[in-house]
Amino acid sequence: MKSSASLYHTFRAALLFALALCSFHAVAAPGGSTIGSAPQGTLVIIGGGLRADNAEVWQRIVKLSGGPGARIAVLASAAMNPEKSGESIIRKLNQYGADAFFVPLAVKLANRDYRKAAEDPAIVTQIKSASGIYFAGGDQGRITQALLRPDGSRTAALEAIWSVYRNGGVIAGSSAGAAIMSTTMFYDAKPVLDMLKMGVTDGREIAPGLGFIGSDVFVDQHLLVRGRFARMIPVMLKKGYHLGLGIDENSAMVVDAMRDVEVIGYSGALLIDLSGAISDRGVKNFNISNAAISYLDRGDKFNLVTRVFTPSPDKADNKLDPNQPDMREPVFTNDILGNNAVLDLMGNLIDNAQQEAIGIAFGNPRDPYPDLGFEFRFSKTVNSVGYSSTEAEAYSVLKLRLDIRPIQLRQPLYRYK
Repeated sequence: MKSSASLYHTFRAALLFALALCSFHAVAAPGGSTIGSAPQGTLVIIGGGLRADNAEVWQRIVKLSGGPGARIAVLASAAMNPEKSGESIIRKLNQYGADAFFVPLAVKLANRDYRKAAEDPAIVTQIKSASGIYFAGGDQGRITQALLRPDGSRTAALEAIWSVYRNGGVIAGSSAGAAIMSTTMFYDAKPVLDMLKMGVTDGREIAPGLGFIGSDVFVDQHLLVRGRFARMIPVMLKKGYHLGLGIDENSAMVVDAMRDVEVIGYSGALLIDLSGAISDRGVKNFNISNAAISYLDRGDKFNLVTRVFTPSPDKADNKLDPNQPDMREPVFTNDILGNNAVLDLMGNLIDNAQQEAIGIAFGNPRDPYPDLGFEFRFSKTVNSVGYSSTEAEAYSVLKLRLDIRPIQLRQPLYRYK
């Protein structure tokens, strides 16, 4: 007879699987077809800039694909020079034990018709022989151009990729290869601040992605180093996403069939929740109130169905006591979109006697709207939680409130003395 603990874990796994099936809810694929059940595979969503010595990420891809000798199909469809990019990735994957191979399917591949290649039975067979797929970085628009027909339906090659994923294989992608993971992706995106000032247009800044993660989660990459969390929010509002995940460079999110997200690699990811957010339509410029923002550090886990967070082992016993903060000084930055600025602000706020922090974003005084800027106000609520690492100066930060509102800047911003 099974023990009560064993029965509990069996029941929990069955419940999570059932919830995952409901959560995936027959995702609409480009061209109108649907996927009726949740794939059994795993996603490895890499924020770009993956270094050759990041063994944790490379080894995880190989391990999830079957371990030593795993057949991994490399699609460098996004690259300007697909053969060179593909060779580099194959070399790295093989260094960590894979048997990776190049799939000759790319818009920029010389002397090849990518539309014919996408329907070629030999290439389809090659892809189906793999237990893992790796999408290289570059321009994500080239990936969808290569794998979708002009009418938006799936090519035979893309159907083969989905078959690998549905049957338990791995879909990994870096930078552009991460952007395609959601049903909407950035396409010809303006700078972050310009997107807040001038808005987002379908077919211009955004376009359909390939939707491997499902229709309910938006994905972005190069996140912390480029301040891209701010561009996620207007897109999520426009397209109706409640959850957004943004992964930083040289880092990855591993998303399994139960929709558990684990952060691995060098840095972490931001989780944005707009389920309780509102916008004031009476205000002319972009604004939002009551968004929730969390930072998931390396080693942390989060389930997209149950919304349960599990800290990394080095933080598990080190939950912050809000009554015993380590800091007391005000938290402010005049460049919230700068390199890691949002992460520094969130870490400094969660372990602080202060209840809120402010970041400002403004642009070049010569841009089209020099007097328009934005205030980002981060606040602690009763639901805000922090964890501190016992091994490094690192935090996990859960459920800070984020309000963004437009501000008018005095011109000129500065004068010479």
